Amino acid sequence: MTISHSAPRPADPAADALAAAHRLGLAPPWASPRFAWASALLLRLGLAAAFLSAVADRFGLWGPPGTGNVAWGEWGRFVAYTGAINPWAPAWMVPALAWSATALETALGVGLLAGVWTRALAFASGMLLLAFALAMTFSGRGVEAVLSYSVYTAAGGALLLAAAPAVPFGALARGGQRARTP
Repeated sequence: MTISHSAPRPADPAADALAAAHRLGLAPPWASPRFAWASALLLRLGLAAAFLSAVADRFGLWGPPGTGNVAWGEWGRFVAYTGAINPWAPAWMVPALAWSATALETALGVGLLAGVWTRALAFASGMLLLAFALAMTFSGRGVEAVLSYSVYTAAGGALLLAAAPAVPFGALARGGQRARTP
């Protein structure tokens, strides 16, 4: 008598129906590997652009303070904002926090843009964004700004990107399809 140590797979009608739809060419577009690949690419590039844009704003590259859609416009205003959302930090630590955040956002933005170590950088991005979101929420400024700027959404998206299947860089030329091996 043979004893099986694996339980039978429970029936999943939804998964079975989706598999059948794939076989018949009737699957919804969001269920295709190309859609998943394109979504992950869009998320990766969007996160990179957001990080690098925020860094550019700190150094006035989007314009001076008071210009439309400019949050800081200069380094001093960003350091002051860093102190405001980190009220626990002593004054001597605030510039170090501002430089650390800027260095991390620059490295994460460049790495995500280049597509290197995507999962690790996406995880680090999610953790950094979650830290920003929590600091903004609990600094006495309330939850409105963090929700309006979609910081929790960006953090969730970054963590989802970290969990997504890795797509080799060469898949770009194949429209998201992995190379076939003999």
